[in-house]
Amino acid sequence: MNCLGIESTAHTFGIAVVSDKEKILSNEKEVFTTSSGGMIPNKVAEHHKRVCDSVLKKALEKANVKIEEIGLISYSHGPGLSPALVVGKDFAKSLALNHKKNIIGVNHCIAHLTIGTLVTPAKDPVYLYVSGVNTQVIALAGGKFRIFGETLDIGLGNALDKFGREAGLGFPAGPVIEKLALEGKYIELPYTVKGMDVSFAGLVTKTKQLLEKGEKVEDLCYSIQETCFAMLAEVSERAMAHCEKNELLLIGGVGANKRLIEMLEKMCSERNAKFYSVPLEYAGDQAAMIAWQGILEFNAGKRISEIDIYPYERVDDVDVIWQQSKLEL
Repeated sequence: MNCLGIESTAHTFGIAVVSDKEKILSNEKEVFTTSSGGMIPNKVAEHHKRVCDSVLKKALEKANVKIEEIGLISYSHGPGLSPALVVGKDFAKSLALNHKKNIIGVNHCIAHLTIGTLVTPAKDPVYLYVSGVNTQVIALAGGKFRIFGETLDIGLGNALDKFGREAGLGFPAGPVIEKLALEGKYIELPYTVKGMDVSFAGLVTKTKQLLEKGEKVEDLCYSIQETCFAMLAEVSERAMAHCEKNELLLIGGVGANKRLIEMLEKMCSERNAKFYSVPLEYAGDQAAMIAWQGILEFNAGKRISEIDIYPYERVDDVDVIWQQSKLEL
């Protein structure tokens, strides 16, 4: 069976075709960007509406399949920006009705986890999930993905973007910050770890103040990375010890950052644990993960009676019904 996955939770509109034989046949996307400001939900939704048909065409052509060869349509039902989620949901519903296909909605964050264990050797890791809105330390326990630590205010990606707006770096700011950090020196910033949780809001406020005082952007980029990534390494190591797991898997868009990977690799090496990071193509938002998650849940017996969106659904709201058959991935 081939599944067509549709991703539309935030800045990315993606469509992918994945087979239930664990083969990713296509993974196409268009990303909303802007030279100033951040994501305005209605503007993002307008972007998704403009590109949905062309992305579908590219995904089917790349996979070399026709819509008639699709057995299941899977869409991201949340969490995310409601206007963007609606575009994906409506597009998925239209395709399913017009072509008489099965349809299923899945949790975007869960999909990040399961694509990680599909495309890496990780078996049962602690997950460090860092994206725009999300910064969470997650592990599978008792039939659900449990959140053992998370941000108390904003996600790391959003923190980087907030700094980026103040510094005029454009959106998304993460890649620009990573590049400028190579030329920077360390400036002390607030390091806030509370038990298993982290906080970035105070750090963002401090960087804004330092920018206004004339500190070099390169130094602030370097210092933001070193401080935030050290916080994440600390809580990840603590979660691994608590859960008695010897694998760490880095997922989410910020997981593409080479310095973050370097710091986590070192931490895992020092505790004789295995570190994995999702390949760049699957680190950020994309639709292959939505298609794969749809296959997992559909094959485990999930069916939906209502095609809807769930903008605030958390990973620990979802029963891992596919656990027994797919944990070995």
